[in-house]
Amino acid sequence: MNSTTLQLLAAPLALAIATPALTAEKASAPSPWLNSQITQSALKSGHVTANGVSYYYQVHDKGGRRRAEPLLLLHGGLGQIEMFGPSLTALAKGRQVIGVDLQGHGRSSLGDREISLVEMGDDMATVLKSLGYSKVDVMGYSMGGGVAFQLAVQHPERVRVGAAMAEQMKGTPMYESYMALSPRPQDFPKLLDRMGALMRKPYDWSDDVKKLTMPTLLVFGDSDMFRPEHVVKFYQLLGGGLKDAGWQREHMAGNRLAILPDVTHYEMGLAPALAATVIPFLDKAEKK
Repeated sequence: MNSTTLQLLAAPLALAIATPALTAEKASAPSPWLNSQITQSALKSGHVTANGVSYYYQVHDKGGRRRAEPLLLLHGGLGQIEMFGPSLTALAKGRQVIGVDLQGHGRSSLGDREISLVEMGDDMATVLKSLGYSKVDVMGYSMGGGVAFQLAVQHPERVRVGAAMAEQMKGTPMYESYMALSPRPQDFPKLLDRMGALMRKPYDWSDDVKKLTMPTLLVFGDSDMFRPEHVVKFYQLLGGGLKDAGWQREHMAGNRLAILPDVTHYEMGLAPALAATVIPFLDKAEKK
């Protein structure tokens, strides 16, 4: 069966809240998102061009038990592949993981077009095809969840399981990792402008949620930026939380919701509980 792991719908709003609170004075330590061990451990890496954007990718495979479906892993806004840290390493122990730097992020080019979750969803299908993957599981964090959602909606055949501030940001993990990895570091202000334009666009994907036919796991932190009522509504759109599951689980919903304790929106990628939560879901879907 197909599944996808998402943290989305209101996901693009995360950047608007995250950036003002980050200051250079609080970021004197090396960025946790610049994890050279993750970069160096990649089985292979390179670039794939999709609709005018040069996307950087890494493929990770730690061997071990064989063999779950490949997993497409998509990072959050102003991050890059390495922001998943030990979660990526844990995921790669049981499956091949394809990490992609999204448009304008990390080592991927910004290009001339606006940043669009819909277009990046299409782009991911092109990247997967270019790399020889006919079908994958997909997991997206924050903005990456929005891209994962659009990939699942627009290309369900590809998804097996289915989540002017530049000066102020100097010294933050986002800024430092961008400066270290981007092919054009001078584009950082442009990236912020386009991310801001993306977040100002109103949208409502409620009807699209109903199109997801693959098993889906929603993952949030108990101190996430998303309001609890939004999380519940999202889960209900997937058929969850509508009635008691019953003594024999006969009314159990097919999709799942996880709330990780002591986790904020901005810590999700590095949270040890993330991989521990996602891996059993992916493995169970693999056996069905």
